[in-house]
Amino acid sequence: MTGNHAPLRDGDPRRLGRYTVIGRLGEGGMGTVYLATAPDGVPVAVKVVRIDLAHDEQFRRRFRSEVNRARQVPPFCTAEVLDAAPDDERPYLVVEYVDGPSLAAVVRDRGPLSQANLHGLAIGVATALTAIHGAGVVHRDLKPNNVLLAAGSPKVIDFGIAHSPQATTGHTRTDQVVGTVAYMAPERFGPESSGSTTPAADIFSWGAVIAYAGTGRNPFGSDAAPVVAARILTQPPDLTGLSGPLRDLVEQALAKDPAERPTARELIDRLLTAAPAQSALARQPELLAAVEEAQATDVATALDGAGSPGTVAAPGAAPAHPAPPSPAAPSPGAGVGAGAGLSTDATTRFDDGAVPHVPAAAAPVAAAAAPLPVSPAPAGDGPTSGPPPAPPGPSSGRWGRVTLVVVAVVALVTSLTVAGLMYGVIPLPDRSPQAQSSSSAAPTSPAASPSGAADQVLFFDRLTSENRWQPREDKDNDTTCAFQNALVVTRQSVGSYRCPGARDQLTDFTMTVDVRLQTAASCAGIWFRFDTGGYVLRVCADGYYVLTHGVGGPSAVTTVGTYPFAALLGVNDLVKVGIVAKGPDMTFTRDGQPLGTYKDPTFDVGRVVLGIFPDPKTTADPPFSVAFTNIEVRVPTP
Repeated sequence: MTGNHAPLRDGDPRRLGRYTVIGRLGEGGMGTVYLATAPDGVPVAVKVVRIDLAHDEQFRRRFRSEVNRARQVPPFCTAEVLDAAPDDERPYLVVEYVDGPSLAAVVRDRGPLSQANLHGLAIGVATALTAIHGAGVVHRDLKPNNVLLAAGSPKVIDFGIAHSPQATTGHTRTDQVVGTVAYMAPERFGPESSGSTTPAADIFSWGAVIAYAGTGRNPFGSDAAPVVAARILTQPPDLTGLSGPLRDLVEQALAKDPAERPTARELIDRLLTAAPAQSALARQPELLAAVEEAQATDVATALDGAGSPGTVAAPGAAPAHPAPPSPAAPSPGAGVGAGAGLSTDATTRFDDGAVPHVPAAAAPVAAAAAPLPVSPAPAGDGPTSGPPPAPPGPSSGRWGRVTLVVVAVVALVTSLTVAGLMYGVIPLPDRSPQAQSSSSAAPTSPAASPSGAADQVLFFDRLTSENRWQPREDKDNDTTCAFQNALVVTRQSVGSYRCPGARDQLTDFTMTVDVRLQTAASCAGIWFRFDTGGYVLRVCADGYYVLTHGVGGPSAVTTVGTYPFAALLGVNDLVKVGIVAKGPDMTFTRDGQPLGTYKDPTFDVGRVVLGIFPDPKTTADPPFSVAFTNIEVRVPTP
């Protein structure tokens, strides 16, 4: 059984119907995803609905109808829906367990995909959309976290209870657009989009996902969500790094007008004519079989003018992409569909931030206060610059009005963030000159490390925005990992905590990171060579403490070395912490100067993990808080 899951918590079910629950895979806005085994021992993923939603009869009706539709999706590069209990006390959905990393994790840890792998991914995701759309379902939240790179073929997940195209305002809320903003089609950002999401929106998401996989960045930048939304509405994508027919196809998929985008089946047909297709399919026979099954499907579900599924189009019929909705004002009570998909990430994520609608009357004022950039998003992490566009005139139509709405959102969210009301869900980027010039790409030239060896940089992360480390809000453990011009870890109770971050497995390495202890009695924790066990360096006001974690039991920690400071660290004092690990020998530095050494062969490989580790004997009151910036990891040059 796979080990890629967290242990069960008190209150978690141990059995759901005929399935034995063995661990937690993740959480989403609608409930919890568990790893379980079927009676025949096959692992499955079980998505269990939240208690409050389970008691909502309207939700149950929608859940039941969407599960029935999802079960009609053929398993062409998708995680197959295996079973469901929509009438159970806690409704749940059982889907195929896919044992493989997400596209987001692979690109984050290893960089953009090679040409052959990228082309295979493009074919696989297009094949999955062909299956999903053919069953009359629109995914609505296609993104790198929902594409798993399983052996043999990529798999698209979380379409199982996505809304079908005819979703009505009876199942929606009027204050949110649901989805991950960086991968959302422009037509989804206006109130007119209420209940009218079409397959063309998924094609736009396909283009953004493939651009991310091929370049390592989103084609509309990585600033705050409202700024990215404004670029999606008004700017061309930045596709620097893509070339050839695939670039042309991605560019067409990212067209502002839904009618100009190809269908999923057209994506497959055009991808198969490109030169890399033969190489990609030759190396992935399961993908080839899925493509052949998708091509053998002679009919597709079309949409009529009202957005209702069920009309079968003849083979070769023109794609049924409805024209953009008319600019007429929505009827009272109209809203934007609330997605019901669950994430199977191993950690709780907050990349599904909803964009609140702002009354159009406020837009002109906001437009004057927060003009939009007009240049495409740059390749780096810095903000886009350029003169503001001319204000839309009376004939600008729907897009002009929606743009003004989004500009108002930019101003609103910025003011809320300054006021401290956004809770780290949509952190604004660090706009300092240093941050704008930084890069997380590893230099290829070797450099001398504190150990004296010639090392090369594996990665450098300023830790001022999500990159190799991710935010987390863990209410069960009273802890947050958030970006506030640093990776800030705050705990409301005594106990250690590790934030989700880099997955690189390191043997010999050198690392440095800047640390600030932001409250009294706080200690930073740096786990290294860590997997289920490893070493921990506690950085406290009075010195370093080296511990083993996992010797004698999974949660056992033992102090094996103490290295006091000559001068105590004050609250918010900056210290550059260094660790050099070479075989069993470890050296710990403070501001570049050796502070102590330790020798032990117990753990020889594992990750570097950042977190908090206050003294368990402290009598100080919480909160405990520490901040990390500028982590650099070097490894020996091959």
